Amino acid sequence: MSSITKSKSHVSSLMSAINPLANPRGAKKQCELCQNPAYLQCNRPTVIDLRMTCQAYSDTEHQQADWVGIHEKVCQLLIPIRTATLFHSLQADRDHHCAQILHRQEELIEISRAVAQKKLFEGKYQESLPAAQLSLRCAMDVYGSSAVQLVPAYLLLAEANVGLGSLAQAEEYLSQAEWTVMKTPECSQTVRHQLHRNLGRLYTATENLEGALLHFANDVYYASEEYGLDNIVTCGGYFLMANVFIKQEKMDIVSSLYTEVASTWHSHLTKLLETHTQGSMTLEHSFDEAQQAEADQMLRAMLKVQESSPKQAAAQNALVAHSLAMLWFLGGSPDKDLVGLDATGLILQLPSPGFRPGPLLSDLASMLGLSGGFWVCYPGM
Repeated sequence: MSSITKSKSHVSSLMSAINPLANPRGAKKQCELCQNPAYLQCNRPTVIDLRMTCQAYSDTEHQQADWVGIHEKVCQLLIPIRTATLFHSLQADRDHHCAQILHRQEELIEISRAVAQKKLFEGKYQESLPAAQLSLRCAMDVYGSSAVQLVPAYLLLAEANVGLGSLAQAEEYLSQAEWTVMKTPECSQTVRHQLHRNLGRLYTATENLEGALLHFANDVYYASEEYGLDNIVTCGGYFLMANVFIKQEKMDIVSSLYTEVASTWHSHLTKLLETHTQGSMTLEHSFDEAQQAEADQMLRAMLKVQESSPKQAAAQNALVAHSLAMLWFLGGSPDKDLVGLDATGLILQLPSPGFRPGPLLSDLASMLGLSGGFWVCYPGM
């Protein structure tokens, strides 16, 4: 039996039909994904062998999509939030219960946001929607329907819809996010850079390339104000600008921006690897899954674009290949293939001028099970 079939079988075992007569007077359950009337619900057994309800769905397809998208990771967190509890007679007990529910809701916001972001970086736009929608609903429950804390969820939903080609829906989410930011003067630089990054993505999809470049420039400005110019968050804006210049066939600018992205990630990953080899950090604490997925997507794309580049791009390609090797080692996936490219060969074929042997890279080679000598590229030498 395949893993997909097993997953569907397991999920089906947790589902039961909704009896409308069992709902409180006037209450109607709605599907978590489409908000239409729900006919199925998740009844997960608890440690005391009671079956508690947490989510409801209009059909099995929506239930399966939600399970794959986010529900499997948060089912136990949802149960105490969605299940009715006994009335507490003491105010202290009521306050304690409310504090517990608030803490779980805040956890749900962070978990669902991280899951949605990771799936977006991996190009799984449809799968990211349930997590983004859950993040938005929880944020509304905690902060209200017009708070600036809702903006990250709007941006996740907008990015997913851009990826799916649903540009009108994406524009609606971005308009809501932009209006919320405009009426919140104290909004953080982080939220502003994320807003402009997603507006740039929308403009790129609609072929308004000059408008896209303007938004990406604002993205880089706000990100650099918050994180600095030589930061992995800021260089995401450079990468997206490069994608626009590719459409405009301005490859010299693309190469310059790619060099900045490659150098930033290489420097960041080298520091992480040094910290790991010194034993002061475990692999699990190197970076989160969303960051790893973002770096993987960017670096792979850069290698693919540079496949047909002239010899002058060899140093940049080697830098990207080395960065990918470090990324996968730190992320616990050292056996990945470099998109059909021989990363070892890319580095070994480099001429020695401008390069010198690096013990870190030699150590990395042995960690990855690679053979042969290595050279470390130091930009500007």
